[in-house]
Amino acid sequence: MPSAVQTDPASSWTGLDTSAFCFEAPRSPDTILFESAQGVRLTDAAGGEYLDGLSGIFVTCFGYGSRPIADAVTEQLHRLPFNPPLHGTSRGAVELATQLVQLAPAPLSLAKLVNGGSESVEAALRLARLYHRERGEPGRYKVLSCYHGYHGATFGSLALTGRPDTTRFGPGLTGAVRVWTPHSLARLSGLRPEEAGPQALALIERTIEAEDPTAIAALVVEPVVHLLGMAVPPPGFLPGLRRLCDRYGILLVFDEIVTGFGRTGQAFAADTFRAVPDLLCVGKGISGGYAPLAAVLISERVAPVLATGAASYAFAPSHTYAANPVSAAAGLAALGLYRELDVPARVTRLSGHFTALLESTLRGRGVLRSAGLLYGITLTAGPPAAGDGEGAGGGLGRAVARACLRRGLIIRGEDDWVVLAPAYVSTEADLEQIAALLGAALDEVLGGGR
Repeated sequence: MPSAVQTDPASSWTGLDTSAFCFEAPRSPDTILFESAQGVRLTDAAGGEYLDGLSGIFVTCFGYGSRPIADAVTEQLHRLPFNPPLHGTSRGAVELATQLVQLAPAPLSLAKLVNGGSESVEAALRLARLYHRERGEPGRYKVLSCYHGYHGATFGSLALTGRPDTTRFGPGLTGAVRVWTPHSLARLSGLRPEEAGPQALALIERTIEAEDPTAIAALVVEPVVHLLGMAVPPPGFLPGLRRLCDRYGILLVFDEIVTGFGRTGQAFAADTFRAVPDLLCVGKGISGGYAPLAAVLISERVAPVLATGAASYAFAPSHTYAANPVSAAAGLAALGLYRELDVPARVTRLSGHFTALLESTLRGRGVLRSAGLLYGITLTAGPPAAGDGEGAGGGLGRAVARACLRRGLIIRGEDDWVVLAPAYVSTEADLEQIAALLGAALDEVLGGGR
């Protein structure tokens, strides 16, 4: 059995003044000061080693220390680190847009490069409203999104995030309306998600009608809902959303910040679940974590509202660092690795091995869901670990994630779920170690299972 981390993460901070630094999450004894990384392992400042079972946070799919991407970024830094965005662009940005469109399902034909997933969602919202305004329907301003969905940290994208903790920032985007996912309905009704799929579609249609179809610009969904513990859509649900949007003249937006670039076993979840949106938001794995980069891919239906002349498109106002040459270089190198590794085939092979490992590890202590190398486990309630302070139910996922961290494994856990997303460059031995460490954490928190 792999051993636990031998160092105390808190010891890494000795002598370091953190009073001027605002952390992404509240600092705790578990907060790690990372020093270096290679492959799928990170090292903290005290020498402790961590196996990354989450790809950073669904980002480092090609691992740490990837020479092809690092070399491309370094070369671009020396050649052209920035270009005046009001006066032109770089060759790499144009080539990246072309390759993204070639990878995407038809009829997605145009790419707008931005800096992160939140910006991608914001751009999609602006495009949806602009599309209807240009078509003579300025009254279409409402945007539907799902309870428990997560769409970003900027004001507009945060307004679409269906969790109550976002309300602390006050009223959000005007016209944001929530709908229920099949998994949420299944929990309420006691049905299986595949049984709740038709009900969810019916309720969404009722919501559209109640909110006035002529006032709705877009429906934004994550194909796989992260904050429900990677809730995979039941068969027919996403194609059903496509039909609903077509029926009422609503643009369908997929937030594939997590699921894009091979994570589900195909290039995009739109391919995996056989439903193509009008706007496709992508990020995270697009650069492998080597530079801030995201994009919104735009369908032939929507693209004309950005046309300013023959074969010319403009999206303004935009961001200073959008389509940055260094980020574009990282994206091109990452797409090169995507092709070189044949990521869809690799994900299919590794996921078959890892799924079997996780099913063996769970032993009745959770329900496993997966799409490619994207995994969610809804945990069976049980006693909290001694002294952990996390009770059964809401804190169970966090208790398991903490128990993993003590053993040197990084995953994410909240509420009653944990999620994993190993890097594409993981070996079968890496996956076996992840499963072993997770199993030990489950033993600690939930007992041995059956």
